[in-house]
Amino acid sequence: MADWYDHIDDERRAYIERQHMFFVATAPDDLTDAWPNLSPKGRTLVRVLGPNLIGWLDYPGSGNQTATHTAQNGKITVMFSSFEATAGILRLFGRGRAVDLDDPLLAEHRAAFRDDAHPYVRQAFFVDIDKVQTSCGYAVPRYEFVADRDTLDKYCERKLEPLEMRDGMPVAGKLLAKAK
Repeated sequence: MADWYDHIDDERRAYIERQHMFFVATAPDDLTDAWPNLSPKGRTLVRVLGPNLIGWLDYPGSGNQTATHTAQNGKITVMFSSFEATAGILRLFGRGRAVDLDDPLLAEHRAAFRDDAHPYVRQAFFVDIDKVQTSCGYAVPRYEFVADRDTLDKYCERKLEPLEMRDGMPVAGKLLAKAK
């Protein structure tokens, strides 16, 4: 049975903060020659920045469809799934946008992102939440979190020039491929 909320309350915030991964779903305006995108995310966590605002730092490693789709229509769904003993699914429905590293909104919330800061951050995402839905998740299997992978970090170190870090955050710039 699903329950609906108009904001992220303390109980849902605590649930979000316990998760080690999340999923982001978007779709382009025209599905004629394109597909919706569903991406698992790790390495960085969602930060609850207010009752109707979340954000996360984004890293390279995909075609950046989330940024493309949200630039077209803003529609985004972020889903969390509990793999622990207590089953549960939480979905956040809203309007998302990618922002550059020098965006004032990121600067305003920079303290929230310090633990995820990395010299290979591509951009940040912010989502204005319209609806929150919880559901049972009874069919989701149990898994145990072992550790974060370092594969993306190693890929970035091999392939990309790092951004300059200042005050614990990457300085605005564009990630560039290393010269061969």
